[in-house]
Amino acid sequence: MILHFLLLNSFTVQFYFFFKLCYYEKKLLREPFYKNNIYICKVIKSILEEIVRNIMKKSLVLFGAFLFLSGWVIRDNVFAYTPVDLYDNVWRLINNKFVDQTNNDQDWSKWRHKYDDKIKTNEDAYIAINTMIASLNDPYTKFLDPKEFADENNSIKGSLKGIGIQIGVKEGKLMVIAPIEDTPAEKAGLLADDEILEIDGVSTKGITVDKAADKIRGKEGTQVTLLIKRKDTAPKSYTITRANIEIKSITQKLPEGINLPKDYCYIRLSSFISRNAASEFGSILNNNKDKKGFIVDLRSNPGGLLTNAIYISDMFLNGGTIVSTVDRDGYKETQRASSGIYTNKPMVILINKGSASASEIFSGAMKDNHRAILVGEQSFGKGLVQEINKLPYESGVNITIQKYLTPNGTDINKKGITPDIEVKLTEEDVKNKNDIQLKKAIEVLDKITTGKSIALE
Repeated sequence: MILHFLLLNSFTVQFYFFFKLCYYEKKLLREPFYKNNIYICKVIKSILEEIVRNIMKKSLVLFGAFLFLSGWVIRDNVFAYTPVDLYDNVWRLINNKFVDQTNNDQDWSKWRHKYDDKIKTNEDAYIAINTMIASLNDPYTKFLDPKEFADENNSIKGSLKGIGIQIGVKEGKLMVIAPIEDTPAEKAGLLADDEILEIDGVSTKGITVDKAADKIRGKEGTQVTLLIKRKDTAPKSYTITRANIEIKSITQKLPEGINLPKDYCYIRLSSFISRNAASEFGSILNNNKDKKGFIVDLRSNPGGLLTNAIYISDMFLNGGTIVSTVDRDGYKETQRASSGIYTNKPMVILINKGSASASEIFSGAMKDNHRAILVGEQSFGKGLVQEINKLPYESGVNITIQKYLTPNGTDINKKGITPDIEVKLTEEDVKNKNDIQLKKAIEVLDKITTGKSIALE
């Protein structure tokens, strides 16, 4: 009641004096003396305006004093936010957005007030949120504390501090999705599909992706030791020195020992995460319009921004479907290519088991639209879309909000995309720098550009 009275009273005073000001201004201008002395009239008007301003200042000071005494704190137009509010915010976001409406076949309401009496600090809230999210059994829905959220933003901007690997959980195991090109992880010899058994001597059993990433990242110049299990080999320890990782999305540098015909263009796209990836890719196409064909290398590309995958796909398609996404309500949204293309020259795409997410969207769009031939190995199989949500206290939460389908309606999650021509790269090939996959891609492009038939699997 007091607050309402103060507000009402202040606006009533303002309106009253504004009305009087207009009244006297008109009255003065009707008087013969003031009609001929406009300057005097303006002086009187300014005095009346000053009176109104002073009264309004007093009313606002009184209003501000009331708020302070009532215990309200207003900062940047945001009311005070408690750790319990943070937890509840995440609960509501998942409740409204998570792709699986059953929330992993559980009563989601049981989590809402489960820790209300236990959460006292932000750290308490972080633990409670991570416990709640773990019940979803989705490795891609994850809470990010301020440091982790900053790291994710830095990766989008193009820089990180760590060893340069993309990791994920597959069938309960912590796996290397792909090492980033020209990073300590790649130079140490880590490969896609390596299982990480230990980090600095501590088992990774049951660990979340974000906690594992936090342990692997660190200050430049420090070291981390990973115990790696590779298929059909004994576990081996790798001690790797952390560095500042500049994420280079695109390069045209050929692997060692490869001779590419001058009339072909090779594009190595190592990540879709950079905001500049699509524009850089488009520039390369524009600068190589005279080439007879293109080889796009997506091997060990862990993905990135969905928008980049759509923009780059659009460069090669003159209409047609790029990808469809399906949300929790079954609503299907289809992204279609616009008319007009950068090039209609033949294309071969290289994929392997480290090609995931946005890489699979692009390669799936090209395959289903018969725009490219895929060479290599089965891709990783991440057919889910995450939304990045910023939270108070500089934290965030990534939530799986959609699954995606290739243009033919194929759900590739946990299955991957099958190449048109399978070529497996052995560890011996890697050791000897014998890139038989790229050599096969060149051979296929030769046949396409000369009109020869290609045997597809």
